[in-house]
Amino acid sequence: MSENIIEETSSIAPEQEQKIDQKSIKISKKLIIIISIIIVLGILAWFSKGLFVAALVDGRPISRLTIIQKLEKEAGKNLLESLIIEKLIQNEAEIKKITVSDEEVDAEIKKIETQITSQGDTMDSALAAQNMTIDDLKKQLVTQKELEKLLSDKIVISDEELAKYITDNQIPVTEGQEATINEQIKNELRNQKLNSEATTFITSLKAKAKIQYWVNY
Repeated sequence: MSENIIEETSSIAPEQEQKIDQKSIKISKKLIIIISIIIVLGILAWFSKGLFVAALVDGRPISRLTIIQKLEKEAGKNLLESLIIEKLIQNEAEIKKITVSDEEVDAEIKKIETQITSQGDTMDSALAAQNMTIDDLKKQLVTQKELEKLLSDKIVISDEELAKYITDNQIPVTEGQEATINEQIKNELRNQKLNSEATTFITSLKAKAKIQYWVNY
């Protein structure tokens, strides 16, 4: 009888050992996965730390949220209004099927770059001074060109207006430079008209648009 007990015990033991081994393997796999996740999260936290913390002062963090809140308080209202105006112009341009080509934007950038270079500066430094990128400038120029096209019939400068401006302001016109000077003056007068008409135009767009403010500054 004792022999039977020994035989039963010896036959069960390997199965129990196998089960224990399987459990150990499962635990080891889970542990490896957990450790791997912790390592990955640690790496992500290190490389994305700037998303949450702007700086450390003696080991104490200044969060980006704090900066965003202060910026919103100081400039949030003006920035929001600027973005609303930009969206209104884009929407109106879509309705009127007005588009701005890459060639038009590139031409404007070339003019700006030529002007900046003539002043002894570079495009990169000028953009950096305004805290802008070239993509920011392109986006701004698209909106500007859309506005110009929307108001194209109201910013035309006639020859009579040009001649009157030159006479009233006693602007000397050098012989041989008439075309260049006239074009410069026309551009100046056109910009003046654009600024004046844009204010009225944007006011009318706001009046007919449905604008819901969810944040009050």
